[in-house]
Amino acid sequence: MRASERTCQGVQVSASRRSGTTDELGPDEPERPDGPKGPGGAHLLAALLDGMDAALCAFDADGVVTHWNREAERILGWSAAEAVGRPGFAGWAVREADAEEIENRLLSAMRATGRQVHEFALLTKDGGRVLVRTQSAAVRGPDGRPAGLYCAFSEVHAQIDLERSIALSEALFDDASWGVVLVDADLRPAVVNAHAARALGTSRTAVLGRPLGELLTRGVEELENALTHVLAEGAPPAPAEMWVGVRTPEGEQRRCWRSGFLRLASPLAEEPVPLGVGWLFQDVTEAKQGEQEAALLRFRANQLHRAARAAAECEDPTEAATVHLDFALAGFADHAVLDRLLTPRSATTAPEGPPRLVRTAATPSGGPGPSALTGHAGLPVRYGETHPVLQCVARAGSVRAGAGSVPAEEAREWARARLWPEDTVHALCAVLRSRGRTLGVVTFLRGAGRSAFQRADAAYAEDVAVRMAAALDLADLTRSGGNDSGGNDSGGNGDDQRR
Repeated sequence: MRASERTCQGVQVSASRRSGTTDELGPDEPERPDGPKGPGGAHLLAALLDGMDAALCAFDADGVVTHWNREAERILGWSAAEAVGRPGFAGWAVREADAEEIENRLLSAMRATGRQVHEFALLTKDGGRVLVRTQSAAVRGPDGRPAGLYCAFSEVHAQIDLERSIALSEALFDDASWGVVLVDADLRPAVVNAHAARALGTSRTAVLGRPLGELLTRGVEELENALTHVLAEGAPPAPAEMWVGVRTPEGEQRRCWRSGFLRLASPLAEEPVPLGVGWLFQDVTEAKQGEQEAALLRFRANQLHRAARAAAECEDPTEAATVHLDFALAGFADHAVLDRLLTPRSATTAPEGPPRLVRTAATPSGGPGPSALTGHAGLPVRYGETHPVLQCVARAGSVRAGAGSVPAEEAREWARARLWPEDTVHALCAVLRSRGRTLGVVTFLRGAGRSAFQRADAAYAEDVAVRMAAALDLADLTRSGGNDSGGNDSGGNGDDQRR
């Protein structure tokens, strides 16, 4: 029987119904080489059809199967030799009761323009049923008339999975409530969703192709290290929390992003070829700051509790005051000094002249260690008129001071002028008040490696100052034999009196 030839979108195809001489394509015609060493047209077409991810079959104008590729064989179990040459699907690929309806729906594609999409159940070779989604379109001959049709089909669940993947991808880059960034193998953003663009303080198009160092002021090294690790080793088992600095019109903002990473590989390659990294992140700055503040409050409350227990075991109230000072320093400040007023000041008594203070205790400036009692000679400290300690006495409240953003030598000069250790750049003075009187000032000092004192720090310093003031007031009462109307004429030299 002579082979009938069809033309499908410029590609020469043919079908053969000769018994026992069919392959996946169906033709059994002479090869027509494309060149000296080129493959034959039939073999090239066979390779193209068999390499498709979708199942494909074709029918001539009479509804006879002319082509059947390997994916169709995988889904239904019927080989090309068993399928090619059959008149339609009736009796083997569909039930007899459904055959007429299904064939009419398929053949209607020859009379329609464009592709027709249908869903129906096909029979497998072992008797099972598979729900498939088909796309069919007419194949026209040289005269423009329908000469047959092709039908591409896939299992419905596979098609639905594909559609879900596409829908998920579109939703992530349109409506997601967290940032999504696709980073290429050069660690540059390739796709950015709207949420991520807002978090980076720029537009979606302005981010593309730019180095991460141009987008972030801090945390770039940590982020690039994570992306490089994912490209080489794969996704980490848990999200990572990263602190970054983001440029904004108002200046740099410090943000904490909880980030997850996924390595992206091409599904078309035989071996995984990394295309980049999928970076998903969510801003958890407020939650992390809340956690840090709660942890800091717990630690400070625990320090106050431990200090109170240790101070209760001190026979000398002045020593108890230094115990409170030592416990307060942990994680709070680098140094501290305690200054006592020679004459306590009451709110009901007008002060006589400028306040005169004696350095009563101080922590070592050269290294860590407990506070040491000083000022045994009772000589007042030569503070300038604008010194923060004198301001604290005048206000009867806390005072914060700092060297500011100045060169290191100027910062050292600033500290020396205030009689503090040279590495000091931040100071917090808290007044010592007990029984309505100002007894002195405790000053906490921080170096350049720490941040400036904040309002929460001032509240903690005031809590410590209250306990220290109570201990020092008790020391005055003990020395005066219980006469609480007397002042601290000794300048806080309780250690001298004990000796």
